[in-house]
Amino acid sequence: MFERNLYKALKSHLAERPATVITGMRRVGKSTLLKQLLDKVPGKNKIYLDLERIENRQIFKQSSNREMELFLETMGVDVTKKCTIALDEIQLLPETVSVMKYWYDTYRTKFIVTGSSSFYLKNRFSESLAGRKQIFELAPLSFDEFLRFKGIEVDKKFSFHSYLEGYYNQHKSHYNEFMRFGGFPEVTLLGKSGSKKAMLHDILNAYIDMDVKILSDYSLNDELYKLIRLLSAKVGSKMDASKLASVAGINRNKIANYLNLFEQTYFLTKLTPFSNNADKEISQQPKYYFSDSGLLNLMEEQETGKIFENTVINQFKRLDKSVNYYQKKSGQEIDLIWKENCAAEIKTTATQSDATSLASRAKSLGLKKQIIVGLHPAGNNFKNFVWGGNLF
Repeated sequence: MFERNLYKALKSHLAERPATVITGMRRVGKSTLLKQLLDKVPGKNKIYLDLERIENRQIFKQSSNREMELFLETMGVDVTKKCTIALDEIQLLPETVSVMKYWYDTYRTKFIVTGSSSFYLKNRFSESLAGRKQIFELAPLSFDEFLRFKGIEVDKKFSFHSYLEGYYNQHKSHYNEFMRFGGFPEVTLLGKSGSKKAMLHDILNAYIDMDVKILSDYSLNDELYKLIRLLSAKVGSKMDASKLASVAGINRNKIANYLNLFEQTYFLTKLTPFSNNADKEISQQPKYYFSDSGLLNLMEEQETGKIFENTVINQFKRLDKSVNYYQKKSGQEIDLIWKENCAAEIKTTATQSDATSLASRAKSLGLKKQIIVGLHPAGNNFKNFVWGGNLF
């Protein structure tokens, strides 16, 4: 069983009274983590319930809490004693939250739950389980996790290390695969390209057919798919909802709602403009990236620069959520402002000229830290950049 980077924090939280909540896009490995954690809970007074199964949802549709308790007793769990209940895909049954609150307050029940929507978990949980839960977000595999799934462990000393030829040669084929097919665990473990693509299609269809339908009143799958394809062509560009609506032939308000839904269900990553003052030259339009480069590449084969940029944005985002971009009306820009104090440029082939330009732009914003992220070494032997495979 492969260990995710989030596992240690989750395992540590098992001893805490509040519910352990794991959220993230469908098929990123939440269920596997949930089962790993439950295995670490001592004793037998514990249970795993997959709420995609009708018979498990039926437990929480009894007319009283006592009837639910008796239902669980027939399954070997006594909630009146110290116990652990693991609930998978909790967004499928909203009424479960009130039951969790009652058992949490009345007994010594520890909950470990998963869900696929940050909107559902952060809003409904905040209302009903305030102070009774901690939310952990699980993303597709980072590159070091990707290597771990390939049976390769990398030393943390190589994290953000400047370009090393030996390290690059050792892992460049893996990084190319990581860019092309993304970081869904199931996809990573498959061997053939055709199988990987088929699995990505399955993940995309499941996302539209299940998460989108469950969490919204949208039923036009063809319309959604059309918009996703259009977004893949515009990834990394400033997004004007009105123009997008005109091209897609979809109502502007509906476009805005779709974009919000895609973001809240972890399908898209949004970057907003960076500003440390009231600079009127800063555009207010956000940029969107696919949360997994495999899904982006599935829409149509992307040019190398675009798929690399999407991959790097996700790598930074998984390390720290504070990720913005900077662009003046004049066109001068910085690809990435990370943690509000570090300027980063993403280049297929990095050069000294790129480093010089970035330093100048970063200085104008008062940013003392700069990183050039490159995909390939330059022919002029410039090595003062961080290779994408070192971002973990």
